[in-house]
Amino acid sequence: MAEISWGLIGGGRGSQIGPAHRLGARLDGHFALKAAALDADPEAGRAYAAELGVERAYGNWREMLEGETSRPDPVRLVTVATPNHTHFEIAHAFVEAGIHVFCEKPMTMEVDEAERLVAAARERGVLCAVNYGYSGYPLVRHMREMVARGDLGAVRVVVAEFAHGHHADAADADNPRVRWRYDPAQAGVSAVLADCGIHALHMASFVTGQQPERLAADFVSAVPGRALEDDAAVTLRLSGGATCRLWASAIALGRQHGLTLQVFGERGGLRWAQEQPNQLYWTPVGGRTEIVERGAGGLSPAADAASRVTMGHPEGMPLAFANLYADLAAEIGGVASLCPTAEDGLRSVAAIHAAAASARSGGAWVDARPSLLREV
Repeated sequence: MAEISWGLIGGGRGSQIGPAHRLGARLDGHFALKAAALDADPEAGRAYAAELGVERAYGNWREMLEGETSRPDPVRLVTVATPNHTHFEIAHAFVEAGIHVFCEKPMTMEVDEAERLVAAARERGVLCAVNYGYSGYPLVRHMREMVARGDLGAVRVVVAEFAHGHHADAADADNPRVRWRYDPAQAGVSAVLADCGIHALHMASFVTGQQPERLAADFVSAVPGRALEDDAAVTLRLSGGATCRLWASAIALGRQHGLTLQVFGERGGLRWAQEQPNQLYWTPVGGRTEIVERGAGGLSPAADAASRVTMGHPEGMPLAFANLYADLAAEIGGVASLCPTAEDGLRSVAAIHAAAASARSGGAWVDARPSLLREV
């Protein structure tokens, strides 16, 4: 397969997510970074792009859009790795220009924006995908296969968590890396649920094949002065009859990057944690708990295809990202994959807004489905 010309917006020097995207995109040789607008400071962005050897360094995304669409050989995929409140405008502009988009989560801040983005991608025949990167882990994909082939029987309860303690210190109130996450103008209607819990929410649907239908939520702002929640508990009723218990927290001292998923069915249960991604715990009804090792024989084709190194060696986030970039390359080539779509992004944004509305109403049950997909 020939390299696909790729562009990156955001993810500049010091970015938490930029290196993972660059590593993931380049690992299999599917993508070549040809254009970039890496920083809110145009000169800093151009300078860093030059250090990375990017052929076409732009000062901002608008300049990049104009420059690329005026070329006979524009980039075919753009990754949007900018702050939340900029996602829709950038992603929508590139989709309208006929360029495929891979957007960081949350895909948009508003439900109507997400619906407009889905509609635009459909109308233009363009791929719009969302970076739920943890769905790229091999054993997460194996969990999905186990559920789909009926190993667990009917799924009864899903317990999804993404809890950390890195925002527990009130002294960080003026830390710019922390402050923006609790500012409604930049983060939207939710902080920790939209920032972290959204991954756990997507993973619950990705593994079970069930989508949120109704939910009830409780939000807490434990650190004084925060306009948005730093701890959230949500109960969801899923489309296939399962119940999901979701906890997201930024004040759980002692937790580092606590993304975990447990799925309990009538025939058995599964448990996986992102910090120990090489092991999946499987307990059949009436049987003993088995540790399923990544890379071992007898796993599902989806797990085998996503596994990059031999059994027993650590395999982490950049390789999970690489699996999503491999999915993107397949989709661009006309082959279906497990890549999270704009429709997945829309469902997540709708559920976040529903949770915020429920929390404001004292935990009332609300409809979690976006109107555009209620008949799907």
